[in-house]
Amino acid sequence: MGPLAGVKIIELAGIGPGPMCAMLLADLGATVLRIERRQPVKLGIERPLRYNLLLRNRRTIALDLKEPAAIDLVLTLVEGADALIEGFRPGVTERLGLGPQTCLERNPKLAYGRITGWGQDGPLARYAGHDVNYIAITGVLNAIGRLDQPPSIPLNLIGDYAGGSLYLAMGLLSAILHARGGGAGQVVDAAIVDGTANLATTFFGMHAAGIWRDERGTNITDSGSHFYDVYECADGNWITVGPIEDKFYLELLRLLDISPDTLGAQLDHRNWPAARALFALKFKTRSRAQWTTLLEHSDACFAPVLSWSEAPEHPHLKARGTFVEVDGIVQPAPAPRFSSTVPAMPTPPEAPDPATIEAALSAWLDRQSIDELKQAGTLA
Repeated sequence: MGPLAGVKIIELAGIGPGPMCAMLLADLGATVLRIERRQPVKLGIERPLRYNLLLRNRRTIALDLKEPAAIDLVLTLVEGADALIEGFRPGVTERLGLGPQTCLERNPKLAYGRITGWGQDGPLARYAGHDVNYIAITGVLNAIGRLDQPPSIPLNLIGDYAGGSLYLAMGLLSAILHARGGGAGQVVDAAIVDGTANLATTFFGMHAAGIWRDERGTNITDSGSHFYDVYECADGNWITVGPIEDKFYLELLRLLDISPDTLGAQLDHRNWPAARALFALKFKTRSRAQWTTLLEHSDACFAPVLSWSEAPEHPHLKARGTFVEVDGIVQPAPAPRFSSTVPAMPTPPEAPDPATIEAALSAWLDRQSIDELKQAGTLA
């Protein structure tokens, strides 16, 4: 089920952006086989498998990639795959015998996806790093935060997942379409620094035009303006407003019972500090729930700031089914949505298990081949 039904992908187990990309594709119907190492490396934040939601919707097998027989098996699987995902440092898969040249020789139509922070080349390519480092050198981190405050870290959403996973997914699908249209397979070098920089395209244009300042917290949508920000309510909770357009801004002022003449021209930076102070006083007079009742069903561009626990209970998200419950865990549903090829409900993360090996490999190998691999000890 899903628009990617029939697409087959090999995922060499990694962390962060690689698994997220694999989840996105599996959510939309691709058959993804995750290959774990027999003795997985400890990867920072450990948690029970059922809570590692990035591993949902796919089968997993465990192999010792130091064994020639295991490498041969992976290459056999590659022959029947549309794509491969790997997130090791440059050169690692080559040393394992699973580099792009070897895999493309076995399958000339393969989309070989590589996700790294710095990319496959460049002065930093072989050094360790994480999301915060990658978004730092692109200029993005410097732009996020309030005036006279340190840069604010936006979780690892912008680098790992937006600049990494999504660009890798788009790159793989583009390469698969190219191959299915008669072209050759190819390597997709998805560097988080490249994707993050690309996400910021509009801001580089605005900066070049002189309408976006380097100093964070001084621009329209970075908390510099009073009309695009978060405000504390009487109960200590927070709300957001963001009416950039004139008609929406006037609607907010009407509902707040504030005369536009009191604040001066909306886009004049000189008026923002006084207007912010007035907004802050106004929003402190009611609770978040009261402001939600007044503003949510209007064009004032309003929303309450909700916690992880509260978000799935919001009436709009419940009505759309934005969250689903799988194995007792509330989690985001597959996205985006399709009118015909509707993705199936996600399945829980699975560990490598002798009982599921046949199911895991059924799309790739026949039963006799699987039995032979078991007997040889390649599949444990």
